[in-house]
Amino acid sequence: MLTASDNAPGKENLRREMGVHALTLAIINIIVGTGIFVLPALVAEKLGPSSVIAFIVCGILISLVALCFAEAGSKVTISGGVYTYIEIAFGPFAGFLANNIFWFGSCVFADAGIANGLADTLKLVFPLFDNEVFRIVFFLILFGGTALINIMSLKSSVRFVGLIAFGKIIPLILFVVMGLSSVSVKNLTWTSLPSLSDVGATSLLLFFTFIGIEGPVSNGGEIINPQRTIPRAIFRSILLVLILYISIQLVTQGILGDSIVQHKTAPLVAAAGVVFGTIGATIILIATIVSMLGTIAGDILSIPRVLYAGGRNRQLPEIFAIVHPKFKTPYYAIIAYSLLDFIISISSQLQQLLIIASASILLIYLGVVLATIKLRKKIPSKKGEGFQIPGGIFIPILATGTIIWLLAHLSLKEVLYELFFIVVFSVIYFVMKMTRKTRTASAKSDT
Repeated sequence: MLTASDNAPGKENLRREMGVHALTLAIINIIVGTGIFVLPALVAEKLGPSSVIAFIVCGILISLVALCFAEAGSKVTISGGVYTYIEIAFGPFAGFLANNIFWFGSCVFADAGIANGLADTLKLVFPLFDNEVFRIVFFLILFGGTALINIMSLKSSVRFVGLIAFGKIIPLILFVVMGLSSVSVKNLTWTSLPSLSDVGATSLLLFFTFIGIEGPVSNGGEIINPQRTIPRAIFRSILLVLILYISIQLVTQGILGDSIVQHKTAPLVAAAGVVFGTIGATIILIATIVSMLGTIAGDILSIPRVLYAGGRNRQLPEIFAIVHPKFKTPYYAIIAYSLLDFIISISSQLQQLLIIASASILLIYLGVVLATIKLRKKIPSKKGEGFQIPGGIFIPILATGTIIWLLAHLSLKEVLYELFFIVVFSVIYFVMKMTRKTRTASAKSDT
């Protein structure tokens, strides 16, 4: 097991206050994001009644990745999550790329897109959100308020995220339970088997709705007994999300049938309208808004810890590693991340940048899976301590092949975006490295 004293220039001055239930809720909150509210129609358009196949495939794939996260998370118990796992396994350059591709290439642009989606959804009820100045003020309040909650107390932010998680999950569970009586078996009857290529393309789309493990585990330095807490929370959250997703798909498709493709923007709202009328549709609309808010709040809870870890290890400006003397939270990292969220949210052409977010997370997952293999040699597990995937390296190798298979479905445009991103950060890294060497040599000559 690797603790703060093993790898940090200074001891982590964070409070361990996040237990199994809190971490499980945090993971579920991030995974069950805005995608599930539009997902059933998009999947049904490609696979029809056999859509459940894609859910099962993705459930297996994300479970393989989750096992690797569980093992890496039980060995490396300091903050930073995916960045720390990859850096410890492969060194500073890989760590630098992972850090920036993850928090900037994936999370910032995704949060900005979700914030705009939230404003667009609110516009359906409040036309004032169509005003550009009002939207900017709204984004400022959204990111500024969430940052303030996170700075003042980890406990408060965890409770806030947990409350939001319940606020969006409970309506979804009620929708499934109450909607079962309106399901038509005819709408779920398979007429033919889908092709492997259709399953692959749909699974690529669907896989992005399962991502989210990487965010909350970034709070490694604030998790109680992380060797046991992280694996348990990951397994619980993945199982619960898979059950919820399959149930939502079956109920929504069972109610709407072929007409589901006519409701691509809000299939759950349409299905709820059939079952409950206007009140039900309104409840699901509120749950959609809460879901978007929860995703943003969850990211601002977790992702600044990646910046904190980068500052701690001198891969990013060291100011990010400064912890608030009273609240014991990395407040500079939280402020910087929230500020970038705000700036990107008010900029244009976000949709193209969201492509980078999707491709980036697959590369990060690949890095974690490969890091799991490397960490077994660097940090051997002691008997009875931590978690290790059974079956040797079979699961990590299978997970690697799975991710490469998914990456193969990316378009050329998406691949080029990601390559450009990697090249830019590589140049920044080596420029920073040469600058440090020059400064060190200059300091030695002065003495």
